[in-house]
Amino acid sequence: MASTTEPEKIVPPPEAHVAEPEKTAPSTEAQAREPEKGAPPPEAPPLAPVPPPAYYVVADVVLRFLLFAAAVVSVVVMVTSKQTEVAPIQIPIPPFRAQAELQAKFNHSPAFIYFVAALSVAGVYSIITAFLSLLALLKPGSIAKLWVHIVILDVLLLGIVASATGAAGGVAYIGLKGNSHAGWNKVCNIYDIYCRHLAGSIAVSLFASVFLVLLVLLSVYTLSKKIPH
Repeated sequence: MASTTEPEKIVPPPEAHVAEPEKTAPSTEAQAREPEKGAPPPEAPPLAPVPPPAYYVVADVVLRFLLFAAAVVSVVVMVTSKQTEVAPIQIPIPPFRAQAELQAKFNHSPAFIYFVAALSVAGVYSIITAFLSLLALLKPGSIAKLWVHIVILDVLLLGIVASATGAAGGVAYIGLKGNSHAGWNKVCNIYDIYCRHLAGSIAVSLFASVFLVLLVLLSVYTLSKKIPH
């Protein structure tokens, strides 16, 4: 009898075990780059002050030189307002009348003295701040931190110049028209040259006030451009 041979069992080769990549610990540099959980984000470095644009600075310098010129002209015209005329003197006794030479000067009125002082301060302040603006134009960022303080001083000076102009204008109007209710006689019919000097000085001081208003508006607009929208 023929022997039957059993088929050989084919044993599959052992599967090759693929070595899994070992999990390496993150490096210290990676740990440093990754922020810890719950930790606050790192603070951004402070931004450097941004200087105003060049054309704003040029306009600021021009306005400050115009303010200086207006203040100087106004003070000079007011200080030179002087006139001597023969004026009647009132005597309590009705039949007697007398005349005397009387001089009209700006320092006879406290309002005019205040006016000269205020415009003198405006002239000195304008020339100092004009040089600071020129420095900002030549070296951008050198006085960027001082810009806010300059705006505050501009507003303060505007109030001083406007009040001095109003006080001088009120006294000059009384000299021109008088006040019958208070018994104040007009004097511009006698001291005409003196009154013309007063009128010219007060008119120029109005231009100084306008220049200060423009300076304040320009400075505020310049600062508003730095605010992020």
